[in-house]
Amino acid sequence: MQFGIFTVGDVTPDPTTGTAPTEAERIRATLAIAAKVEEVGLDVFATGEHHNPPFVPSSPTTLLGFIAGRTERIVLSTSTTLITTDDPVKIAEDFSVLQHLSAGRTDLMLGRGNTGPVYPWFGKDIRQAVALTVENYDLLRRLWREETVDWEGRFRTPLQGFTLVPRPLDGVPPFVWHGSIRTPEIAELAAYYGDGFFANHIFWPASHTERMVRLYRQRFEHYGHGTAAQAIVGLGGQVFMRRNSQDAVREFRPYFDNAPVYGHGPSLEEFTAQTPLTVGSPQQVIERTLGFRDYVGDYQRQLFLVDHAGLPLKTVLEQLDMLGEDVVPVLRKEFEVGRPADVPAAPTHESLVAARKSEGADG
Repeated sequence: MQFGIFTVGDVTPDPTTGTAPTEAERIRATLAIAAKVEEVGLDVFATGEHHNPPFVPSSPTTLLGFIAGRTERIVLSTSTTLITTDDPVKIAEDFSVLQHLSAGRTDLMLGRGNTGPVYPWFGKDIRQAVALTVENYDLLRRLWREETVDWEGRFRTPLQGFTLVPRPLDGVPPFVWHGSIRTPEIAELAAYYGDGFFANHIFWPASHTERMVRLYRQRFEHYGHGTAAQAIVGLGGQVFMRRNSQDAVREFRPYFDNAPVYGHGPSLEEFTAQTPLTVGSPQQVIERTLGFRDYVGDYQRQLFLVDHAGLPLKTVLEQLDMLGEDVVPVLRKEFEVGRPADVPAAPTHESLVAARKSEGADG
């Protein structure tokens, strides 16, 4: 099972000081976080994609390419890549390059985005979001898998005799996760292609995530990719830890209360009771995270959000130390207990290359 971090890259004032980082400081902090992810032994660093304030990661592959040159082991991913407003040709090119730069340590999470004004900035209509997702992803898959592509659709100009360069590393495209908070059509799309499904799992109660993952698993099996238990599932989550749970609640409260996404709404206590947000001791994070398996089954990837809402870099790095030293080693061990042998591990470039070679030998 893979464990890692995802960031949304918000530039938010620290409510305890009133000071906000500059955009340059926030980007540099993101680089420090990625380096720390590798240092403490986690597996994945993922960045979101946003084109509006107060966020800075408008060019995820640029950021990930830089991180690739400074790391050796971690998987570099997105959380998410906007399949609706980004051109699929450019997505295919950018991630093929990133594959080569990172020696295969690359996958991506596709999503629709939930910020309405972004769509017209890129000449798109948010009312066509699901249709854009389906059409653009079909083209993206073909670009990675076919040497010469002739294509025509509704939402972009046709392609005639187009060849993607560079070709995917070792002839194997990056593994694709489809990320969603609330849209069952995305779970269906992931299941149809046999891709991974990533449930954001931050803002909604466990019952909603359970329904979304169950739908994906059922449809994965329906399309003949394996049993429902073999479907590839990832979950998000948000944590804040201190050795003493009361200290964690007291320190995190002003950040929660003023967060740009969920601030000025339900209380911290209400939100942690209703959603997977966990604020407390490392042991509480372990117990809460292990409980996710009770309603989604054995899954492959767990990503945590730890740098949101103006938390200072020093605090974020302390969170990563606790994850690496106290939390993830226990989770790795406990998640293996009772895990059926036929439940696959999270796909990697190496496993995908091996699978392709095996298929070729069988054929």
